[in-house]
Amino acid sequence: MKKLNFTVDSSKCIRCDACVADCPRHIIYRTETENDGLPAIPPLQEQNCLECQHCLAVCPAGAVSILGRHPQNSIELTPAKLPTAEQMHTLLRARRSVRQYKNENVPSNLIDTLLATLANSPTGCNDRLLRFLVVSDRDMMQRLRLMVIESLEEQMRRHAAMPDFLSAAVTAYRQQGVDELFRGAPHLLVVSGAESASCPKEDVDLALAYFELLAQSAGLGTTWCGYLKFAVDAAPQLRQCLGFGQQTPFYAMLFGHPNVRYARTVQRDNAAKIEYFTLNPTITADN
Repeated sequence: MKKLNFTVDSSKCIRCDACVADCPRHIIYRTETENDGLPAIPPLQEQNCLECQHCLAVCPAGAVSILGRHPQNSIELTPAKLPTAEQMHTLLRARRSVRQYKNENVPSNLIDTLLATLANSPTGCNDRLLRFLVVSDRDMMQRLRLMVIESLEEQMRRHAAMPDFLSAAVTAYRQQGVDELFRGAPHLLVVSGAESASCPKEDVDLALAYFELLAQSAGLGTTWCGYLKFAVDAAPQLRQCLGFGQQTPFYAMLFGHPNVRYARTVQRDNAAKIEYFTLNPTITADN
């Protein structure tokens, strides 16, 4: 049985009902005559909690604790600690897919910090069933690179069907030493979702999108590694090597210290078709 450990510090609570109003499941209540006027969750409602911690985050007085998490251990949000809109615009416009990397490891403490923050990325229904598989050094990355190359070569010897660009990438690596599959990157992050999750593929994509911006803001280069997905589809034995089930959704991202510097943003403000929705009053749900 779920135990939330929902507590409210009576000396701090200002009875503003912010936690009551913001609870997605509407299980927090407060009355002047019960529980000393403090917010509470009925024991029978605890099973309905999403464990989103909105109540802890929204409390202006820092009075709410839940799930063993206490407000003093959270980062207090102030304008000075958040990027400005202009900075976010610049970061999004400056994001580049990096295909040139320095031959050096990213410090392990930086990787750990990035992944700890990444665990806060959103998941559908707050399922939080993501798995992060990290290649944390160049030597292990080279072992993975060779394993993928050899697996594809085995499929080629069997004349198994695979995209031409995969066989071309294998040939380029063996004959010219050109790494089209992993771009010579020293690190790889593979995010997988649980088949039982509400929207596992979307959870994976969101996490990697968050990681890309987070890593690039830390001075690292990233690029989405579609080649690994195609390689796993072409050589299914790689799924077992990566610890994935047959239906496990996943995607990957390369990262490392970039060996290229972009001096300016590109110009793509008109790259998407923008439409503003209007509802034709003559159309009804029955039409």
